[in-house]
Amino acid sequence: MIWIGLAIMIISQAATIAKIEPFWSWNTPIAWTGFLIFADAIVWRARRDSWIRSAPLEFALLALVSIPLWMLFEGYNRVIRNWYYVGLPENPALRYFGYAWSFATIWPALFIGAELIAVWRKRKAPLKRGPTYDVGGQPPYDVVGRRFSGAEILSIAAGALMLASPFFASPAVAQYLAAPVWLGFIFLLDPVNAHLGGESLWSDWRAGRRDRLINLMLSGLLCGVLWELWNYWSRAKWIYTVPIMENLKIFEMPVPGYFGFPAFAFECFTMYVFTRRLFTRGGRAIAL
Repeated sequence: MIWIGLAIMIISQAATIAKIEPFWSWNTPIAWTGFLIFADAIVWRARRDSWIRSAPLEFALLALVSIPLWMLFEGYNRVIRNWYYVGLPENPALRYFGYAWSFATIWPALFIGAELIAVWRKRKAPLKRGPTYDVGGQPPYDVVGRRFSGAEILSIAAGALMLASPFFASPAVAQYLAAPVWLGFIFLLDPVNAHLGGESLWSDWRAGRRDRLINLMLSGLLCGVLWELWNYWSRAKWIYTVPIMENLKIFEMPVPGYFGFPAFAFECFTMYVFTRRLFTRGGRAIAL
């Protein structure tokens, strides 16, 4: 499977640069599908535990919820207007199929990418499911059922204000408010996740567990570079209109934008943990 995934990525990118269809118009979802196969196979070989092979049902859920979760950001883009799409299929059914396929790879790519980083860093995740518990089998802090602390309330309020800010700004100002959108869900949801006994970035930090934070951060950077690489030569692509350092770009992305990918990985983590808690109390340990 490693070689199959690698071949899909190489063939799709080479054909895209050569403007060969269907790869030229479908490079993003095809290449990311290859990446998921490739990265998951490496993780499985190293650990005998991976998203696709060990938790196929949750992987399917992860891919499905990735679509509406990303649509939240598409909704924000109608206000901040930081990117737009070109070269999409004229047929509506094909266009929306392409949207769904592409969006379904976003959260899986970040999480499987983080596990790939963990393998590269030789940090082996414990073969368990559910929230990150301590050795006693209990949540790392007495969070379930207690009141929110002042710091947690402040974080939730700050996150809500960040996410609301683009809607109360003028169009000229809103285009500069991408950062609050890419950070707001972290501040809003991470304290809630900890309060409910779920996996939490802040709980990891307090407990001195840095591996998940590092793995997610590096996965964000890795996926960010790949998103922009595979997008750049594609016929169906996105183009940024971010009004910051527009003339200093790597591929289509202005250089400062790359600093947002680690934050986006953290945000995807908090959003998925919260969403998963709506349906179940357990699940696969994420990005350890």
